[in-house]
Amino acid sequence: MDYQLLTAFITGVGALLVLILGFKVNAFIALLISSILVGLISGMPPGDILEHMGTGMGTTLGFVAIVVGLGAVLGSILEHSGGTQALSSWFLSKFGPRYAPAALSMAGFLIAIPVFFDVAFILLVPVIYALQKTSGKSLLYFAIPLLAALAVTHAFIPPTPGPVAVADILGSDLGWIILFGFLAGIPATIVSGLIFGKVISERIFITPPIKFSNAEERVDNKHMPSVAMVVFLIMLPLVLILGRTVSAASFSSQHGPIPGWVEFIDFLGHPFSALIITVGLAMYFLGIRLGTSYAKLQEISVKSLGPAGIIILITGAGGVFKQMLVESGVGNMLADQLSDQNLPPILMAFLIAQMVRLLQGSSTVAMITAAGLMAPMLEGLGYTPAQSALVVLSIAAGASGFSHVNDSGFWLVSRYLGLTEIQTLKTWTLMTGVLALTGFGVVCLIWVVIG
Repeated sequence: MDYQLLTAFITGVGALLVLILGFKVNAFIALLISSILVGLISGMPPGDILEHMGTGMGTTLGFVAIVVGLGAVLGSILEHSGGTQALSSWFLSKFGPRYAPAALSMAGFLIAIPVFFDVAFILLVPVIYALQKTSGKSLLYFAIPLLAALAVTHAFIPPTPGPVAVADILGSDLGWIILFGFLAGIPATIVSGLIFGKVISERIFITPPIKFSNAEERVDNKHMPSVAMVVFLIMLPLVLILGRTVSAASFSSQHGPIPGWVEFIDFLGHPFSALIITVGLAMYFLGIRLGTSYAKLQEISVKSLGPAGIIILITGAGGVFKQMLVESGVGNMLADQLSDQNLPPILMAFLIAQMVRLLQGSSTVAMITAAGLMAPMLEGLGYTPAQSALVVLSIAAGASGFSHVNDSGFWLVSRYLGLTEIQTLKTWTLMTGVLALTGFGVVCLIWVVIG
């Protein structure tokens, strides 16, 4: 073992955690500083360190910035148009009060594909308040299924920022991630949301912390978009990206000229094209046709890029961290150690992401950090696109688990559900743990089947 490289690795990761936890330094700056430390301690010339930082940032942002930016715009248009409320109301009307938790899970699962977790939850809080008021059941009976669905989609299914960033860092195909994300995400939602939600709501009874009338924010039903259009726009980019993956797996240039229609599907199904087309359609059908002016659409788009910009920068810094691990030789050293321990890469990915999540709180930072550590370990292993996608989802599962007091999501849930810290640990924290373990279990099962 090269102890200089081991020292560089330990110092880099340790500095990252100390800066974020101890000094409350923004994750973007903390990742950059940690990357520099890895380079210096490993013996890399200072000029090379700066060059590799630029390379790592540039190669990562070339893909992530476009996908995350377009996804944020799509989510904001959906939110502003009232599509979120329209979709949730439709599910509830079709399923009725008896099956409201299942309806909320389905609505949340779809809504969180384009809309950020916290925004989607805040938008749907009035719905669960109203259900509690009319049913007399614990608020958790409705809240946990909704939260589980939102958390699963946020971590498992692009174009949400986490899986997009990890996919880029590991060089994985988004189509496979979407496919396996659904296969792993649906059981995780059922177990952690519907089953666990029913069990925990029978043990802890809570009511809304504020009056429903004060929390309700609705869009006039006359101006809401149709549910069919909302579902179409949410699913369109996923279907296009999946179509590209399927066509790529079915046709190869090694077996003769690629048909023109396959090249056309490849173009339409690229994440850039798929999201540009969807955003354009959303601007027209959810904006202009519903009476939203061009100026208002521009304002919505610009505002959506604020939070997206922060995530993009953190992701770029994660690319810098990965690049430094590769160029310094730390990645090869870690890969050798992984081989010696005979630990499956999906298990290592899950454990690293879970450890970082527990230590610093943010699921996005945990995913990006774990991806940066895993990328050099996976080089040369010859994984198929499907296997690489499962490593991405292992990271997503680990980064989702056991949210506690150092996670902003913990306090968001505590505030809006009126829970004490102990109650939040017993409900939200435990739910995210069940979600992570269930999702990872399904990923392992898929790994065995395709392996």
